[in-house]
Amino acid sequence: MFQSKRVRLRKMESEDIPTYHAWRNDMEVMISTNPMLDLFSYQETEAFVNEVILGSPDAKSYMIVDQLSGQAIGITSLIHIDLKNRNAECIIDIGEKEFHGKGYGREALTLLLDYAFRELNLHRVSLRVFSFNDKAISLYEKIGFQHEGASREALFRDGQWHDVIGMGILQSEYRKLVESFGEK
Repeated sequence: MFQSKRVRLRKMESEDIPTYHAWRNDMEVMISTNPMLDLFSYQETEAFVNEVILGSPDAKSYMIVDQLSGQAIGITSLIHIDLKNRNAECIIDIGEKEFHGKGYGREALTLLLDYAFRELNLHRVSLRVFSFNDKAISLYEKIGFQHEGASREALFRDGQWHDVIGMGILQSEYRKLVESFGEK
């Protein structure tokens, strides 16, 4: 359930803080995913990981690991998990730039959605994406996410205002998509 041909997911641990800290301070990595660009001290990253990522009762975070090398290449999470209404939001960051644009994000996000829909029995998973992140939008559409709206000019980046697009996928839509590809 937590591995594909090229990636596996494993729970994030405090030992991952140095790796996550490097990604969090790499502007090339964070410019298209983090609404609050800044440089963070190690202590700030450590507090964020311990309080927000590892300490949240309504989140599950996984390191994305390259099967071949064993290297952690990114992180993916389900956040704001609402078991009563069976929904959550997902996040993904490929922190190692040499793995960008090669399908690793798609494999990792598919594993996360398999877990969300097939194990947690969630009804809906949503995400937010910056309007200028065309590659991510295209990926999410291919996976089956639908556009649900936009927060107009909600992000100020590089001297310009950008929309934050909301997308979502329902369990039934995901199942149909998986069946059409002849998977599980």
